[in-house]
Amino acid sequence: MTEPTFWRTEVWHPLTVHFPVALLTFATLVKLFAIFLKPASADFWQKTGSFLLYFGTLAAWLSLFTGDMADGVVSRKLCDPTVLKDHEIYAQLLTYTFTAAALADVALRSGLLKFKPRLLQVLVLLLMLVGTGLLTYAGHLGARVVYQQAGGVYVPTGDCAEFN
Repeated sequence: MTEPTFWRTEVWHPLTVHFPVALLTFATLVKLFAIFLKPASADFWQKTGSFLLYFGTLAAWLSLFTGDMADGVVSRKLCDPTVLKDHEIYAQLLTYTFTAAALADVALRSGLLKFKPRLLQVLVLLLMLVGTGLLTYAGHLGARVVYQQAGGVYVPTGDCAEFN
């Protein structure tokens, strides 16, 4: 019986992709929540959102890398590889968007940009909201690749003989 191995390249992407989904979505929600708080408690939540944003952005780059590794294996077995290409494009867009938000946030928090800090804070939040929208759509496309076309999924034979 030839069972699929855990160390297949296309398995690494789903192992890493859920971290940025959770971290970046939560970072956006925390930063959004913080703008409605009093300044004393808002600072704590802004910092928390910033750390989630930084770690989520790093995780997004890792997921982009593992997605590129999986692409070579998965794309050859799909009925409609355009869905995978769209997934890749939106993943790149969201990673660049969150990277821009993270860099702007670092500049704001470190004092590199002192010009209109409130405006820069709004810009960071807008970038994060756009990034979350891109993240949602990229996730939808990734789910279509997996659940509609079995991308990267081991498909047993019709009679499941390999499990007997």
